Amino acid sequence: MKTNFKVIAFDADDTLWVNETFFSETEEMFCALLSDFSTSDEIMEVLYTTEIQNLEEYGYGTKGFVLSMVETALKITGNKVPQEIIEQIIELGKKQINQPVELLDGVIETLEYLQQKDYKLIVATKGDLLDQERKLKKSKLEKYFHHVEVMSNKKAADYQKLINHLEINPEDFLMIGNSYKSDIEPVLQLGGFGIHIPFHITWIHEKAEEVEDHPNWIKRSNIAEIKTIL
Repeated sequence: MKTNFKVIAFDADDTLWVNETFFSETEEMFCALLSDFSTSDEIMEVLYTTEIQNLEEYGYGTKGFVLSMVETALKITGNKVPQEIIEQIIELGKKQINQPVELLDGVIETLEYLQQKDYKLIVATKGDLLDQERKLKKSKLEKYFHHVEVMSNKKAADYQKLINHLEINPEDFLMIGNSYKSDIEPVLQLGGFGIHIPFHITWIHEKAEEVEDHPNWIKRSNIAEIKTIL
């Protein structure tokens, strides 16, 4: 892989810090709240379908997730969900929003290494703007990044818009992230490069078949391995 990139972009959730783990824990507690009305498998199936249907309107993030849980509770109970369960769902959302930011192993060392080598580093993540800004501030990683882009989605057109804003060519752009579908594949379509670092939990919506023989991307198990590449 080439090393003379003008910009290196990092995804945030499950690349820099833990995220999906908190969603999974909240889903378990949500299923427990509705256990008198249905099985966990059915609840999760309805929740996932509802989330996908709502993505275009709510986007990604905890707030949309909470609204989808409320809607799922209404569907599962036939619009007879007790008020106290709605209140508990809202509290689950607030608890998740206020979780401490837990950096993944090797993040600080890797960012310091790349910064010392004079790479221009940015964050390119999707989700709720306020939520992501809050997590970035809690992380204390702001000092490493020249720019933070919170994207409503991560398709090729969204990356092209970002690359145009950065005033670089796609081949000068490297994206590092945990999701092949959102972080790697769209960038490859534009002629950019990617390093895929899978997290141990992947949201089902982010699962995708990987193109193994593409020369512009590689997979590594830990973010610290970037120091052996760049």
